[in-house]
Amino acid sequence: MLEQKGGAGTARLLDLGCGQGAWLLRLLAGYPGVTAVGVDRSPTALATARAAASSGGMAGRIEWVQADAAAWHGDRFELVLSVGASHAFGGLTGTLAAVRQHLVPGGRAIVGDGIWDVPPSSRALAALEAAEDEFPDAAGLLAAAREQGFEPSYGHISTLAEWDEYEWCWTGALTQWALADLDDPEARQEVLRIAEEHRTGWLTGYRAQLGFVCLVLHDAMPDDRSDDPAGGLSRR
Repeated sequence: MLEQKGGAGTARLLDLGCGQGAWLLRLLAGYPGVTAVGVDRSPTALATARAAASSGGMAGRIEWVQADAAAWHGDRFELVLSVGASHAFGGLTGTLAAVRQHLVPGGRAIVGDGIWDVPPSSRALAALEAAEDEFPDAAGLLAAAREQGFEPSYGHISTLAEWDEYEWCWTGALTQWALADLDDPEARQEVLRIAEEHRTGWLTGYRAQLGFVCLVLHDAMPDDRSDDPAGGLSRR
C-alpha cells in the first residue's frame, strides 16, 4: 500500500489521527528525504510514537502534535493520511473534507475506513452500537471519494484473516497488559472484562461483516495554487 502512493521524494507528510505513528514511521524509514507531522489527541499514543521515532533515528524529521485532528490547522502537505480515524471527523465525508483541506492541489492521500463486507446483521449492529448507514460498502466508499474530487489509483480490502489478526492482537494486548502489569485486582478485572466484551462482540456479532479498506487517492481537482500538479510525489 505505501509503495503504491508513487514515492515521496522530499515531500512533507501529514497524518490526521496518527495514533502511535506506525504509518508515518514506515514512510520516513522508506523515504529518507521526507518530513512529517503527526496529529493525535492521545498523549499515550504520541509518547509511544516519539519513542519509536527516537529509537529509529527519525526524531528530527517528524513533529508530533497533541490536538483534535478535526480542529487542527496547519500547512498544506503533499501527502495526507487518515487511517481508521473517521470517528474524529464525524464519519467518512468529514474525513475526506479534512484531508482535502490539508492537501496541496494535485496531491495524494491515503485514507482507510470501515466498510460493510456484507449487509450487517442485527447482532453486528448491536455489537458495534452502529446504524446500518454508518459504513458504506467498498463501492460506496469509492463513490464518496470521487464525489469529493478524488480519484483512486490503488486500494486494499482487508481479508478476513487480516481482520482476525487485528482483533486478536487488540484484545490480546489488553489481556497481557492486565495480567502482567496491573497489580490492582479491581483494575485488572475491569481491563479483562473490556477485552472479553470486545472479543465476544467481534466473534458473535460483526466478524465477517465489518471490513476495512485503504485507498490511495489523487486530487482530481487541482487549482493554480501549486506549481507542481503532481504534488511532488515522485521517487527519485
